Amino acid sequence: MDSGFAALLSDLTDIWGLFSLQLRNLLLPSRLWQIAIVVAAFALSHLLRRQIGPRMRDWMKGRDWPIWRLRILLVVNRRLRIIFFSALMWLATWAMRLATPFPSRSFILELVATLATGWLLVILGSRLVRNPAARTLVRWALWAYVTLWVLGLTSEVAQAVDKIAITVGEVRLSLLTVVKAVVLASVLIVGARFLAAAGSDRIRRSEDLSPSLRVLLVKLLQIALYGIALFAALKSVGVDLTGLAVLSGAIGVGLGFGLQKVVSNLVSGVIILLDKSIKPGDVISLGETFGWINTLGARYASITTRDGKEYLIPNEDLITGQVVNWSHSNHFVRLDVYFGTAYGDDPHKVRRIAVEAALGVARVLSERKPVCHIVGFGDSSVDYILRFWITDPTGGLTNIRGNVYLALWDAFKEHGISIPFPQREVTVLNEPLAVATGTPS
Repeated sequence: MDSGFAALLSDLTDIWGLFSLQLRNLLLPSRLWQIAIVVAAFALSHLLRRQIGPRMRDWMKGRDWPIWRLRILLVVNRRLRIIFFSALMWLATWAMRLATPFPSRSFILELVATLATGWLLVILGSRLVRNPAARTLVRWALWAYVTLWVLGLTSEVAQAVDKIAITVGEVRLSLLTVVKAVVLASVLIVGARFLAAAGSDRIRRSEDLSPSLRVLLVKLLQIALYGIALFAALKSVGVDLTGLAVLSGAIGVGLGFGLQKVVSNLVSGVIILLDKSIKPGDVISLGETFGWINTLGARYASITTRDGKEYLIPNEDLITGQVVNWSHSNHFVRLDVYFGTAYGDDPHKVRRIAVEAALGVARVLSERKPVCHIVGFGDSSVDYILRFWITDPTGGLTNIRGNVYLALWDAFKEHGISIPFPQREVTVLNEPLAVATGTPS
C-alpha cells in the first residue's frame, strides 16, 4: 500500500513538472504578444455578446417557429461569448499563419482556439443529457479530458489515476476504470435514447399494429437498447460480466422478498399488452373511476376522467379486479333511460314520441334505432325504458343521458303527455271514535 502511494505521488509530481514546463513555454517573452491577442479577442467577444445577444432574443420573440428550433437558438444565444471567442481565435491563427511562416508565432493562438472549440463542443453536446446533475457531471468530465488532451497530458494523468485502485480477490477496480465506464455509459445511453426515440416514433405511427402492441414494442425496444448500452460500456472497460451472475441471483432474492408488488405490476403490464384486453384510448370503469386510458406504463395505467383528474391505476388491479371496458371490441355503447307517464296517456303514442325525441339528440345513433318498452305498471305511472346507442363514450355518459331527458321533457310537453308523481290522500274524520266499555268481572 505504501509503495503504491509513493508511486502515485511520484506520478503526480511528474505531471506537475510537465504542466509547469508547458506553462513556462507559454509565458516566454517572445509569446507574450500572442497572450495579448487572446485577451483582446476575449474582450471583443464579450462586447459582441452584449451587443448582439439582446437583439437576437428580441428577434427570436417574433419568430413563429417550432419549439425545438427556438430551443436551439436559445442555447446558441446563451453561448455567444465562447462562439465569438472561438471564431476570433481561429481567425487570428489563420491571419498569423499567412503573415509569418514560423509555426511558433501562432502556437498559443492555435492552442487556445482548439481548447475553446473543444469546450464549445462539450457544452453543446452535453445538452443531449436531460438530467441536470448528470449533464453537469458529463460536462466537467469532458472539459477536463479536452483540456488534458490539448495540453498533451492524457497518458500521464491516465497512468496516475489508474494507480488509484482497490482489489477484491482477483478483481482490480481502478478510478480510471470507473471514469471510463461512467463516460462510456453516458455516451452510449444518450445514443440509445435517440435510437429509442426514433424507433418509438416509427412504431407509434404504424397503422398496421394495434395500440397495445405498439406500446409493448416501444417498451421492449427501450429495454433492449438501454441494456445493450450498459453492458457494452461495462465490457469495453474490461469488467467481467460473468460476475454479474452472482449479482443477478442476489437481485432475484431481493425481488422475491421485498419487490413482489413491483414485479407483479410489471408482469401484469406485459400481460395486458399481450392479451390486448386494455389499450390506450379505451374507455373503462374500475370501481368508482370512469375515464379513458391515456398511457400504459410498466407499473401503472394512466386514466383521465371527465373532470380532468388523472388516476394512476396499478396494473395488478386491472388484472385481478373487475374492469368494464366500454370500447373493448368496438366503440358502440348502449345506454338506458327510465321514465314514467300517466295511465291516461296512450302507451303506443308515448313509445313513438320517446324514440323520435331520442333520435333528435346529436350523439344518439340513427343507424341503431332507439327502442322503448314498457317495463311495468307502477303505483302512479306506467314505467318505460328507453334504450339508445352512442359511439363516443369519451364524450361522457351523464351529459348524453341528461340531453335525452331534456328531449323527452320537451316532446311530452308538446304532445300533452304528463309525467305523474306519487300522490297521497289523507281523510280526516270528524266523528268521535266509539270506545267499547264493559263491566269488569
